[in-house]
Amino acid sequence: MMNPLLPLLVAIPLAGAFLTMIIGRFIPGIPRYMALATLLLLTFISIWLLVEGGTASSVYTMGGWEPVDGVPIGLYLIHDGFSALVLCIISVIGLLSVTYSISYMARYTSENYFYSLFCLMIAGMNGVVLSGDIFNIFVFLEISAISSYALVAFGVEKNELEATLKYQVLGAVASFMVLFAIGFIYWSAKTLNIADIRTAFSEGGQGNNYILIQILLLTGFGLKAAIIPFHAWLPDAHSSAPSPISAMLSGVLIKAVGIYVILRLFFNMFEITEGMAILITTLGALSMAVGVFLAIGQWDLKRLLAYHSISQMGYVIMSAGIGMILMARGLRSEIAALAITGGIFHMLNHAAFKGLLFLNAGAIEYSAGTRDLRQMGGLAKSMPFTSSTSLAASLSISGIPPFNGFFSKLIIIVAAVMGRFYFLAALAAIVSIITLASFMKFQRYAFYNKEQAKFNKEIREVPVPMLLSMITLAVICLLLSLLALPGIRETVLSPATDILMDQAKYSSQITGM
Repeated sequence: MMNPLLPLLVAIPLAGAFLTMIIGRFIPGIPRYMALATLLLLTFISIWLLVEGGTASSVYTMGGWEPVDGVPIGLYLIHDGFSALVLCIISVIGLLSVTYSISYMARYTSENYFYSLFCLMIAGMNGVVLSGDIFNIFVFLEISAISSYALVAFGVEKNELEATLKYQVLGAVASFMVLFAIGFIYWSAKTLNIADIRTAFSEGGQGNNYILIQILLLTGFGLKAAIIPFHAWLPDAHSSAPSPISAMLSGVLIKAVGIYVILRLFFNMFEITEGMAILITTLGALSMAVGVFLAIGQWDLKRLLAYHSISQMGYVIMSAGIGMILMARGLRSEIAALAITGGIFHMLNHAAFKGLLFLNAGAIEYSAGTRDLRQMGGLAKSMPFTSSTSLAASLSISGIPPFNGFFSKLIIIVAAVMGRFYFLAALAAIVSIITLASFMKFQRYAFYNKEQAKFNKEIREVPVPMLLSMITLAVICLLLSLLALPGIRETVLSPATDILMDQAKYSSQITGM
């Protein structure tokens, strides 16, 4: 089905970026409202496509180039159950981050640059999620990456410039590996379309480069997703960036240009093999465990949250890997589906609670002027909304009911037990307990430590736009729990699981075969 709305998801933020730069030069203060209007429109389109699309996939052929004898010769934008969810994450978290920025970024100069780069980053991520060929994924990946490099350094302080340099160097290494893999793919398969590459590889065109291509892509996109051991850039970048950008990097960017692409390529482009599935599961389990142990000793609030991003993404990768192992062995497809659903559900949940936690951290820094937990205390009285929303987010990430994190972690652990991955199930439960300990430390030192109560004499709650974003995300953390209910889960999450598990389904919508 041809869908004319798909190119708008890239064209609107691109137009927003350029118009913001031009008009912002002549009318100060207008860029924030232009960016807000852009994200509102994108959110409406994304949710409309999710609701109206249902289980159906839609394709937009750029320039009208239809397949010739089943060979796709044009550029394709593809919207299915999986990309629909990720587009909604990008738009909703982007909208709330822009709303939050209206007050937060007033302290900075060059607002038009900030909002223009923000729109460019959104355009790049939407392009990555919609692209049906791997070279265009790379092009849009670079648009979002270069924008994020500039946004991390936006305050131009020493630590921000140092963080963005590390981010750029490792980002360049990742991009080189992805481009190198694309070269090998074109050499082996003579095509760059994901569906066509799968056809070429399944017909015996794998060659000796097949494993090398997989390793290069896993390393390149693993760097973008900051999974262990490719995580070195993330704690500095996420902690140094302005807080709305930290929320976007952790809540959205590592998913859209990292986790999403890994899952899309390894489910829909490559044949699933047991060896690669075990490698992916191992990396996920390592990220989950190592990330939480790195986090618990941190006193810088934003660094603590950054390390938890590594740990929580480990849940997603490990759960998807369990599903891949079961699919590769041809066993228990219903348990494989449950594991993959749990991973996708946790990816959605993480966007909400981690985005909220970074906005909370920004609110504390905005009012108290520090990110060091040891210098805080007694903030619950002077910042009641920030305190209550951060408690909701802390309970969500720790897996405490009735918040969303509990249900996705429960599904992941149940799937691991049913698939007889008992060690991984126990590890997931232990990591969740350590996560709870880490966030109890955050709550105690920031909000309830009476020894530091003298610190909060002059501190006030943050402005209304910042509060609005935080309260909305706290409500979303509760509402996402409803996805655990069978009827809602099958409507929202099952189409994403189906498109990943039914590998022929993705190809047939492009080649028509």
